[in-house]
This record gives sequence, C-alpha cells and structure tokens, in this order.
Amino acid sequence: MQIIREIQYKESKNFKDMKVVFMGTPEFAVETLEKIHEAGHEVVAVVTVADKPSGRGMKLTPSPVKICAQQLGIPLLQPEKLKDPVFIQQLTALNPDIAVVVAFRMLPEVVWRIPKMGTLNLHASLLPDYRGAAPINHALINGEKETGVTTFFIDKEIDTGNLLMQEKVKIGEDWNAGILHDVLKTAGAGLVVKTLSGLQNNTITPIPQDEAKAVNKAPKIFREDCLIDWNRPADSLGNFIKGLSPYPTAFTTIHGKNVKIYASETGKSIEKVSEPGKIHIPDDFSGIWVETKDKYLIIKELQYEGKKRMSVPDFLRGLHEVWEKFS
Repeated sequence: MQIIREIQYKESKNFKDMKVVFMGTPEFAVETLEKIHEAGHEVVAVVTVADKPSGRGMKLTPSPVKICAQQLGIPLLQPEKLKDPVFIQQLTALNPDIAVVVAFRMLPEVVWRIPKMGTLNLHASLLPDYRGAAPINHALINGEKETGVTTFFIDKEIDTGNLLMQEKVKIGEDWNAGILHDVLKTAGAGLVVKTLSGLQNNTITPIPQDEAKAVNKAPKIFREDCLIDWNRPADSLGNFIKGLSPYPTAFTTIHGKNVKIYASETGKSIEKVSEPGKIHIPDDFSGIWVETKDKYLIIKELQYEGKKRMSVPDFLRGLHEVWEKFS
C-alpha cells in the first residue's frame, strides 16, 4: 500500500457524518459500493445508468450497481443526461461531502464539482500509466508483471487528476483479463474505503501525477482490434489472447468461420516457419498447434462459430466434420 503524502485538511468532520454519493454501473463497481456501505459511510444516493433492453426479448435490465443499491436500500438516481437540470438539483440537494466514481460515464464539471471534498475516482492501473478505458486488457497484452489500483480526484482531463492512494498487484503467470478484473475489483474496493478513511482522518492529500510516468495508454478496445495477427511472435500472441479473455476475446478465422480463442500456451521453437497461421494437430488431440513468427502457439480453449466454448480436445473429438477441414 502506498500513501501518496500526508497533509492536514482545513476542516475536520466526524467519520459518521460523511455523506457519500456513489456512481457506477458494471459488476466491477459493485464490491466497492458494498464495502463503502459496510464501512459505515452514509451513502445518500447511488447514480447509475438507466435500465437498458437486453437479451432476445429486449427486456429492460437494471445495471449490477442498481441491483446492489436496491438490495442495500439506497436511493437511486438514473439520469438520461448528466447535465439535466433536474438531476443537478437532486444531486445538489443531497449536500454530499464526497462522490465516489467506479466504472461510470465521463462526468461534466458541473457534476464532479458538487461534493464539498471533491469527486474520487477508482482506476484499475497505477496512474499515470495506462490511462484510458481498458487498463486491465492493455496491461496483460503488453506482458506486464505488475499493475494495481489508484484512487484520485477527478479533474477536467480524463484520468489526470491528483493522486490519493495506490496499491500494487503482482500479475499471475496464467492470469487472463477476467482473473485480473476480479483481483483488482477486490483490491480497488478496499483501497476506496481506505482512501475515504484517510481523507476523513486528515492523513492523505492529493498530489499531481508525474507525467514522465505516463508511458502506456489504455484506449477502448473494438472488435477489429481483437483479430489475431499470426505473423507476430508466439509470446506476444499469448499475451494478446490473455489480455482479451474472456472478453472481448481474441479471434481468428478458419475456412471463413470466426473462431474465438480463450486460452493458449507457447510451444517449441520452429526451425523454419512455413506459413504463419498454419495449423498442426497432434495425434493425441492435446491442442491445436499454430505456426507464428518464431514458435508454435498451442490453442487450449476456443469457441468455433455457432458452437459453444470448449477445450480443444473436446472440440477436436466432438466435431469431426470441422476437424477434417483442418487436415
């Protein structure tokens, strides 16, 4: 745990009097909301997106944060537009000491300036490195061995506000984006609670981000970014697959069909690469070996278009008509 710096706040309040507005949407934000509530802070409202149609029936579905807020009995605000005067009035009337934002929309200044102490954001990287919408994915794609979570105060530019606290996390050798997401979700929830306590107890202060450390970016990932380029080295492709698994998922094409790749491992070196992307299948069906720039990449888990996700041995033994096309 790293406490950035200590300072005295001009004004001190009792811990029990701290009024928090929480803003978030996906599952990643739920544990933080739960931990803030468990810590005894007064969550005066939860702000989340409006219910959206989903599924085959296009039924209106609430966000995971809304479901959590309802279970905890916390008042909800679901504005269509964050600059809506009615929403601004509602938020101002709550008179919050601080707002906590976890995986939400970009806030207009008129919103993040309302809380007296400011608006605190949780980011899934060690800022200023990996600013952007997909820090978890990009850290794994780049083969990082360490990442972490950061709390900071929102400012005018995205992910550039003054830092509060950080916690480092070692990345496991076999972790994919799903595993790292869950680890950082828990680490981030704990860090937010510690940050709120530190601010309340006058033991931490924001400090500016060191722009010299803003080495990597983490922009939003689109489907076209997930296409596998077999001309790259095997280790790089392995990181690429881990960084996109289980979502949005790296993919390739075989005989015109899309194939999502969820897990792989690096195989032996190739003395002479005949064709990057060429498929080899061992007699024991243990994996699909694909030639890359330097080594074989062994595919372990996939989803063939129109089929369910499965291990490669199950895929090869159960779908003979597809396997025969590989021969």
